[in-house]
Amino acid sequence: MGLDHRTALERATEEAFRIPLDTLDISRSDRFAENIHGPFFARLRRDAPVHFCPESMHGPYWSVTRFDDIVAIDADHGTFSSQDNIVIGDAPPEFAPPMFIAADPPVHDVQRRAVTPAVAPQRLSELADLIRVRIAAVLDGLPRGETFNWVDRVSIELTTQMLATLFDFPWEDRHLLPLWSDATTSSETVGNTVITMQRRQEILMECLAYFQRLWAERKAAPPKFDFISLLAHNEATANLADNPLEFLGNLMLLIVGGNDTTRNSMSGGVLALNQFPREYDKLRADPGLIPNMVSEIIRWQTPLAHMRRTALRDVEFRGQQIKKGDRVVMWYCSGNRDERVIERPDDFIIDRSRARHHVSFGFGIHRCMGNRVAELQLQILWEEIMKRFERIEVVGEPKRIASNFVLGYTDLPVRIAA
Repeated sequence: MGLDHRTALERATEEAFRIPLDTLDISRSDRFAENIHGPFFARLRRDAPVHFCPESMHGPYWSVTRFDDIVAIDADHGTFSSQDNIVIGDAPPEFAPPMFIAADPPVHDVQRRAVTPAVAPQRLSELADLIRVRIAAVLDGLPRGETFNWVDRVSIELTTQMLATLFDFPWEDRHLLPLWSDATTSSETVGNTVITMQRRQEILMECLAYFQRLWAERKAAPPKFDFISLLAHNEATANLADNPLEFLGNLMLLIVGGNDTTRNSMSGGVLALNQFPREYDKLRADPGLIPNMVSEIIRWQTPLAHMRRTALRDVEFRGQQIKKGDRVVMWYCSGNRDERVIERPDDFIIDRSRARHHVSFGFGIHRCMGNRVAELQLQILWEEIMKRFERIEVVGEPKRIASNFVLGYTDLPVRIAA
């Protein structure tokens, strides 16, 4: 952590514990971009763990910031619905594609079940060797003794390759997948890329047209285990492409789910080991800690900061009166820093006991279906890193995405010794 960031964090801490609770808007994306959001969540966990913000650029919303409360909300889909939206802000009504993560049973269950075989344990076992070969090739191609951007050269490249595999996407066009992912999570003011809403829609219509061609090809071919073939040949989803917006919505979900989360954990792990050098020493002494470290990376990074639900009825929760239709935002990034549940939560500890006890993947019916894919990629990545490099040194301040949803990086300058 650089001196400038320490100073900014001290100022943020002073502001966080001074500002009146009724004017505190935890959703401001600039704080996430500057990595100074932590003190504001600490204030809410201490003083208002279920907090109402009456005014924000997203409208009024409730924040749930403690670990156990997040689990309770996430698990109660009968009261807190995912229908129509899972992020704090609403998409323009003329462009709000439905997707199964933003749906309740039975639609959610049917569509999720259709694509799950692509990431089932047996399928991942079959893909493990291919993942290892590709990771080895990327690492062997990295420059030595010079500075490069880990995000571009490793994180984006590897997650793009995995996405192309899960979709059985034409290899020569795989660079389109991160473009579409960034367009999905961007807006006119925040995100991986800052683009107008019109341009965003144009890009995603190009995505839709491309996948409509793939759908027609897969529909006419024998079934396989990629996402598109599984949807096209499942009786319950065989007509999904007849509704272009719903088809696009589920494509956006699968692309972002397979891209942003793993991409940013791949970068976050390198940064964490540099910020906590004793953990790097532990890792070099015992690479057998890698599986446990992978869970700690995912907790410490928390690739998706929040998920939103909408109250289906008036309900009292932890002494607060939540009204039907209210937005309820579960801040995973805060739950993973909850001192009541996680010891020394701000520290990165690769041999932490119960490292998998985190909320990064959610709970209940919406628990991330790709969690094993993410863990497998990270585990193989670090196994191959430790075979090759004594150290990956971060040599400059990371640049973070200005988003209150995706916690990620655009730049992470690193150097590997010659």
